[in-house]
Amino acid sequence: MPASISQKRAAFKTLHNSGCFVLPNPWDVASAHALASLGFNALATTSAGLAWSRARPDGGLSRADVLQHMREMANATELPVNADFESGFAQTLDELAVSVRLAVETGVAGLSIEDSTGDPQAPLRDMAQAVERLRVARSVIDEMGAEVLLVGRAENFFVGVEDLSDAVARLQAYSEAGADCLYAPGIRTRDEIETVVAAVAPKPVNVLIGWDSDLTVDELAQMNVRRISVGGAMARAAWGGFLHSARRIAEAGRFDGFSGIPSGTELNNLFKR
Repeated sequence: MPASISQKRAAFKTLHNSGCFVLPNPWDVASAHALASLGFNALATTSAGLAWSRARPDGGLSRADVLQHMREMANATELPVNADFESGFAQTLDELAVSVRLAVETGVAGLSIEDSTGDPQAPLRDMAQAVERLRVARSVIDEMGAEVLLVGRAENFFVGVEDLSDAVARLQAYSEAGADCLYAPGIRTRDEIETVVAAVAPKPVNVLIGWDSDLTVDELAQMNVRRISVGGAMARAAWGGFLHSARRIAEAGRFDGFSGIPSGTELNNLFKR
C-alpha cells in the first residue's frame, strides 16, 4: 500500500531523532524518482532548481507555483519531502499564517521558513520579527494537528552577512520559537558547523554541502550533524552537463560533449513503471 501523508511525516520525524542522513534536492518529479531509486530516505525541494526549470531566477516564482510544485513532489515518491518554502510568500503575519496552512495541505513532511527579505540594503529581517514569524508558523502547524517538521533558517551567510555569532543567536531564538530543526546555509568550515550544532543542541541541524567539499557524510555525522542537503547543486550539475554539450555544438560545431552521460536504455529502465 502507498504510504499515507501521516506515515511519511512520522517517518521523517523519526529520521531526525538520531544518526545522520542525506536529504538530496530534486527539482522535478523525474529527479525525485531517480533519487528515490538510489535508496535515500527523504528528499527536499529546491527553490532555485525549480525556478531554473521554469526559466526564472531563484525567488522568481509565485506562491501558487511553489505550492503546486510541493504537492507534485509530495506525491512523486513514497519518501517524505521537506519543502523549501522560501520566506513564506508573505509580508504580514496573517498572510504568513495563510501560506503555512496552504503549505501543510500539500502533504509535505517538513517546511522551512527563511529570515531573508530579498532587499539587498537590508537582507535580513529584524530578529524579533523573524522570531514572531516562526511562532506563527509553529502555531498554524499545531492548530492543524499536522506532524509537519518546521525548519528555522538563518540566511546570514547566504545574503552576505557572514556573522556567525548573529546566525547562532538567530537559530537559538528560532529554536525557542518552535523550530524543530535549525539551518544556517552557507557555513562551510568544521569550526562553523560544530559551533552551530553545539549552540542549538539537542535540536537537529541541517548542513548544506552545495559545492566540492572534503567533508564526508561520516565526518559530518561525527560532528553530530543530523541531516545534509545539497540545495540547488544537483540542478546546477544537470545544467552544467546540458550547457557544456550545447556550447560545444554552438561554439565549436563539435559533438563531443556527451561523454559520461547515461544511455537512453538506462533512463528508460529507470523510469519504467
